[in-house]
Amino acid sequence: LRLEESGGGSVQTGGSLRLSCALSEYTPTNYCLAWVRRRPEKAREGLVHVGGDGMTSYTDSVKGRFTASLDNNKNVLYLQMKYLTPEDTAVYFCAALRSDFGYCTSNDLGDFHYWGKGTQVTVSS
Repeated sequence: LRLEESGGGSVQTGGSLRLSCALSEYTPTNYCLAWVRRRPEKAREGLVHVGGDGMTSYTDSVKGRFTASLDNNKNVLYLQMKYLTPEDTAVYFCAALRSDFGYCTSNDLGDFHYWGKGTQVTVSS
């Protein structure tokens, strides 16, 4: 499995961005996917888990603003981000956990062994 993020950039407060994660050699029934970010001088933060069936689970800090979706036909994972603030400035990663039936069975980022290189999102005030 290989993951490659794209779509990052610079926006002003209140703006929107859509990130994409291209998935190579991906089988929906074998992996749980996640979007993760690393803000400056802070630990990695899991934002949303996406099961192989497209089911999602969000962390409270992004509920209502971020929407993840999975296109299994194109093998692309998306993250639509709205109402961005400077606090959302970070490097955003997609990650995968090998899992039976594509169920998301762990919230521990250390269990996610597949990572993209990340894409930078910068939000200015």
